[in-house]
Amino acid sequence: MCGVAGYVPSSPGAEPRPEVVAGMLSEIRHRGPDEVGYYLDDGLAMGTVRLAIVDLATGAQPMSDATERYWICFNGELYNHIELREELRGLGRPFRTRSDTEVVLQAWIQWGPDCLTRFNGAFAFAVRDAVADELFLARDRYGKRPLFHTSGPGGFLFASEMKAFRAVPGFRFALDPHELKTVFGIWTPLPDRSPFKGVSQLPPGSFLTLRGGRPAVHTYEELSVTAEPFTGTAAQAAELVRDTLRTSVEVRLRSDVEVGVYLSGGLDSSVVTRLATDLSSHEVRTFSVEFEDRALDESGSQHSVADYLGTRHSAITISTADITENFPAAVHHAEFPVFRTALVPMYLLSRHVRDAGIKTILSGEGADEAFLGYSLFRETMLRASWNGLSPEERQRRIAVLHPELGHFGPEHRVHVAGLLSQFSEERLPGLFSHELRYQNGRFAQRLLQDRTEPFADLLALVGNTPGYAGLSPTQKAQWLEFRTLLAGYLLSSQGERMGLAHGVENRCPFLDPAVVRAAASANLRFDDGWEEKAVLKEAFRGLLPADPLSRRKQPYRAPGGVAFQEHRPDYLELVLSERELKKIDGIDPVFAERLVRKVLATPPDGISTKEDQAFVLLLSTALLNQQFVTDGNGPMRIPSDAQMNLTTVIDRRGSLLLPGGRR
Repeated sequence: MCGVAGYVPSSPGAEPRPEVVAGMLSEIRHRGPDEVGYYLDDGLAMGTVRLAIVDLATGAQPMSDATERYWICFNGELYNHIELREELRGLGRPFRTRSDTEVVLQAWIQWGPDCLTRFNGAFAFAVRDAVADELFLARDRYGKRPLFHTSGPGGFLFASEMKAFRAVPGFRFALDPHELKTVFGIWTPLPDRSPFKGVSQLPPGSFLTLRGGRPAVHTYEELSVTAEPFTGTAAQAAELVRDTLRTSVEVRLRSDVEVGVYLSGGLDSSVVTRLATDLSSHEVRTFSVEFEDRALDESGSQHSVADYLGTRHSAITISTADITENFPAAVHHAEFPVFRTALVPMYLLSRHVRDAGIKTILSGEGADEAFLGYSLFRETMLRASWNGLSPEERQRRIAVLHPELGHFGPEHRVHVAGLLSQFSEERLPGLFSHELRYQNGRFAQRLLQDRTEPFADLLALVGNTPGYAGLSPTQKAQWLEFRTLLAGYLLSSQGERMGLAHGVENRCPFLDPAVVRAAASANLRFDDGWEEKAVLKEAFRGLLPADPLSRRKQPYRAPGGVAFQEHRPDYLELVLSERELKKIDGIDPVFAERLVRKVLATPPDGISTKEDQAFVLLLSTALLNQQFVTDGNGPMRIPSDAQMNLTTVIDRRGSLLLPGGRR
């Protein structure tokens, strides 16, 4: 696991400068505290901050092939690198290291972009062809690792985190009101967007080529949520799921350092922990978050699973003071506006894991998307079949729809039935499954000066996606979860960024392509939507304690507006006055100030979910504006080589490399 950054100067003949690429790397040093290295030639500079996980001794980056024509900066892990190495050796490709980085490079040299569909991993990488004067960037199929790019006065820039761009002379951050409209509407940027003007993401499952200064983005793998129907028995489906997950965990335990597990106490993390203990030759270490607020706490379930499986368990306890004290730092690492504070406990947990000496962690992300674990999917099925159900059947299904939400309790079911009836017909083409959820986004949009349709860009995305229109309502819901909240929030703001803020790599066994395919072919065959994750539960019945197999999913939550009521941090001044709010491009200061004062003055049970989410979105946007726009666009202090602890420097400026590696 690492971070990458680089740039191609915009002016013809302009020479890349080592202090610029060193400055870019210094901004993301937290991602790779073990080594720092960069490469320069006449047309490009790029580098890596390395978190050494595989081949600690000889896996330094940037890395080249034997001819020094091709150079790679790699962020991530290739879990099937052992198998691919043997295949490539059989094709005559030479290897000098044991690293997965070299496997990626040799696979790219052998197969070109076609190599990407062979990779099972979490990655974002850059390959430089010094002969052809070309740059190639790629990102994994589910968006587990980030990769941003932009073109401007400084040239073409790319990096694992946007903050690296601050080191490039001439680059300036500015919030994009148009993109804020989408973020406030659906709680995440679209797959190719960011909240800043002119800055894009390389979408999941895509690669970018830069030739002659012109970038072009291509898709190498479309997201698929369909599969051939599973024709076996329920027992065979459970066996398929169990065996596929076992293999997924096994390859993700490949590491030259110890691998731990995040244990929430729910089904998904319990499954991962069970498999890790089965496959490890040593005691497995598990880590979790506990809350002072008992309504949010799941420590009982966590300790139950840890005791049952015999792990060495460690937990941290989160208070509301922890939330307010660490919210700015978490937002700075997330780089996106966020709609809840749940990223802060993960930020603190990763610091605890690092202090425990662990660099790599397994987690359960992706299970709810693959196995239809969210109540959203049951709600979609209910709304889609609403008009064909009797009043009694409607009430029966409402009773088990959202057991975790008080406003879906018995005294509210008549109101809930009326609400679901209103949304039993599609209003936004292709977005039927999420229309109820997006009502909170419509409220948050009132914070913005631009009140036009916040879902226009998402509607265009699904409208232009091949095969999307033919999916069932539930499959569309699944597609939307994969492409929006999973990649744009859960894997990034709440996952990868919080881990790498402290040099901790997360690995997601449920997002192995084989697991996702198995779930698509097996889960709908034996799950009617009301017994959530029926196949997954059956696959591990008898292998886990009763609690994670029997209890309904409890969403992971953290204190929201109440934390800021109790502690009132100094940075609240960013949103408490019209004068300060006017500094945020695109924000309506009048409505924003009114909302903030209401949230801070109202008892917690009087604040609605949509108001709480809008408040957190506003506050995180104000912090980003301060960190990146107001304060972040000033002159940077470039660290010295000694401060950077550079381990690899390849400066090939003025050296023309000819085909075949001849100078």
